[in-house]
Amino acid sequence: MALPLSADFFVTAQALLPAVWLALVLDLVLGDPRQLPHPVMLIARLATTLESFFRTRNISISLSRAGLLTVAATLSGVAGVMVPVFVILGPVSPFLLFVASVLVLYTTIALRSLCEHGLAVYHALPEDKKTTTGRQLGPAREKIGLIVGRDTSCLDYEGIVRACVESLAENMSDGVVAPVFYAFAGAGATVLLGLDRWSVPAAALSAMLYKTVNTMDSMFGYKNSRYRQFGRAPALLDDLVNYVPARLSAFALAGVSLVIRKSNRLSAWKIMRRDHRNHSSPNAGWPEAAMAGALAIQLGGPGSYFGKIIEKPYIGDAETVPERCHIIIAIRLVSIGSLLVFIILSVSYSLFL
Repeated sequence: MALPLSADFFVTAQALLPAVWLALVLDLVLGDPRQLPHPVMLIARLATTLESFFRTRNISISLSRAGLLTVAATLSGVAGVMVPVFVILGPVSPFLLFVASVLVLYTTIALRSLCEHGLAVYHALPEDKKTTTGRQLGPAREKIGLIVGRDTSCLDYEGIVRACVESLAENMSDGVVAPVFYAFAGAGATVLLGLDRWSVPAAALSAMLYKTVNTMDSMFGYKNSRYRQFGRAPALLDDLVNYVPARLSAFALAGVSLVIRKSNRLSAWKIMRRDHRNHSSPNAGWPEAAMAGALAIQLGGPGSYFGKIIEKPYIGDAETVPERCHIIIAIRLVSIGSLLVFIILSVSYSLFL
């Protein structure tokens, strides 16, 4: 049976714009698909299995090479599953190919989840900081422990706020900006190659491959005895792929702060330029510095990791003391900043076409 003429739209480069925005709407409305295994969880299982395989004594290779092989095999495995599905769906129905691509894109965007985690910490924090005891901070410490890698059992009120704001800023790049950036990049590559009909699935594949790299970095990118060598490849690759998204996120946060912050509107730009290097990551410091400047608070500083206090430079100026309300302002900045990035990338892609 012949496909209707209107179905041709779904295999054009222009179809990417509705695909990306539909994916964002699905994320905002539905959040993470809790009823089904999240692709990131499946990727983590694959990476764990491959780590065990390449670490076995039967394979006489260095830990750094084992990590590199794990990265290559995991990325190949993800592509090896997705590409055949898209290739099969393409001739069957352009519409089904479009829908499948949108669903994949939807699972790579985590704006709603990011905001919900921030709100959970906000609601767990007592309203009156002055009379708050350590026991009353227990629920907030538990909530913030779900989204940060540091030890949270001894965090005070201000430390919880700092950790939450830092996580919101950094994960804006990892969980929202970077996936959509690589979605547009993947689609743009197909246009340059004259493969417009695969623009939407290429966008979905590119976004998922980014999530694969980011997932492996969160699993293996620790500087401890187990992963210092093994995790070098995923950590370096994650630094590379986040170079542009991190800076794009920072500029978006600084830009939004010009509009919604009533005092010292240029602070985000000043702190971003001055303090983005005060972070061990070459990328995370950018959005965190922009956020610190926008909120006029200090982020960073000493933190406990695996039972050891790590001294880190501060980011920002201590113009105000971190308060519960700063979490809400940070969520607002991240949400509007993310939408700004979607608009900028959409307009840029349209002009590219």
